[in-house]
Amino acid sequence: MDPRTLIALVAVGREGSFSRAADSLGFTQSAVSQQIHRLERAVGHALIERPGGPRPVVLTAAGQVLRTHAEAILARMASAQADLDALRDGSAGVLRIGCYQSVGVRILPRLLSAFHRGWPQVRVELTEAEDDGELLHAVERGELDLSFVVYPMPPGPFAHVELMVDPYVVATHRDHALGSGSGPVRLSDLVGVPLVTYAHMREVHAIENRLGRPELAHQVVLRSNDNGTILGLAAEGLGAAVVSWLSVDPNRSEMCVRPLAGVPPRVVGIAWHRDRHRVPAADAFTRLAQQEALREHRLAESGLAQ
Repeated sequence: MDPRTLIALVAVGREGSFSRAADSLGFTQSAVSQQIHRLERAVGHALIERPGGPRPVVLTAAGQVLRTHAEAILARMASAQADLDALRDGSAGVLRIGCYQSVGVRILPRLLSAFHRGWPQVRVELTEAEDDGELLHAVERGELDLSFVVYPMPPGPFAHVELMVDPYVVATHRDHALGSGSGPVRLSDLVGVPLVTYAHMREVHAIENRLGRPELAHQVVLRSNDNGTILGLAAEGLGAAVVSWLSVDPNRSEMCVRPLAGVPPRVVGIAWHRDRHRVPAADAFTRLAQQEALREHRLAESGLAQ
C-alpha cells in the first residue's frame, strides 16, 4: 500500500467529501479519487460508499477498519520523520563523552542533569580512563565526540576550550603535621614526607613532574588510580595526598586540605576533533560544562581560602 493512498482515505473519511478532502490535501478531486481506487484494488475491498448527489460519502466497514490502521501507520511515519529530522539537526542521537575520575565525580553529575533537561532525546555514552591521552586517541579515531582533558594538549587534530584551573593541594588527616598548619603548603614542607598520589596518567601529569621536583618520586609510598583510595590512605596517616582540588572529597571532615604554593594549577578543558562535523548537542554540552566548571572554580577559591 502506498502511503499516499492511506492519506487520501483518512482525508475522505474525515471530510465526508472527495472535494473537501482534495482541498485539505492540496490535490485535485480526481487525484484523490484515483488514490482511493488504487487502494481498493490493492486491498480487494470497497472502502467508500458513494451515494451520489449532495449526500456525504462514507467509509464502508472495511474502510473504517483500514482507516484506523492507516491513522496509526501515518502517525508512526510522522514520528519516524521527526526522529530523523532531530538526528540530522543534532537534537537527538548519541553523544559520546570521554571522562576521567575527578571530573566524573565533581563536574559530570550536575552537568548531565542539566544537559538531559535541555536535550532529552540525546543519549550520552560515557567512556572513562585515568589517562586523558587514551581518551584523546579515541577522539582522533572518531570513537568519541568530546573528551575532558588536562593541559598541555598533545599534538593532534584537536580543537579545545579551557574550562577551569584546578589547583594542586595537599590533603592529610587533621592530626598529621601538615594538617595542623594554616595557609599554603610549600614544596620545601614536603621534603621527607611520605606521599600518596595518582598512578597511571600521561607522564607530563605525574605529580613529581607537575611540581618540578622529580626527586619527590622517591617519597611516593603508594599510587592509585582511585581518588577515594588516595584520600583513604591519607586519612589513615599513610602519607600526605598530593592531588588536585577536583580529586578532593569536601565532605571528609576528618581531613585538612591546604593549597600547594608555588605550583601552577592544572588546567582542565574539553576537546573534540577539529575536522569532524560538530552537532548542536556537542556545543550545548560544552557550554554547560563551562558553566559547571565555573561553579567548581568558585568552590575551590572559597574552600582553599578558609
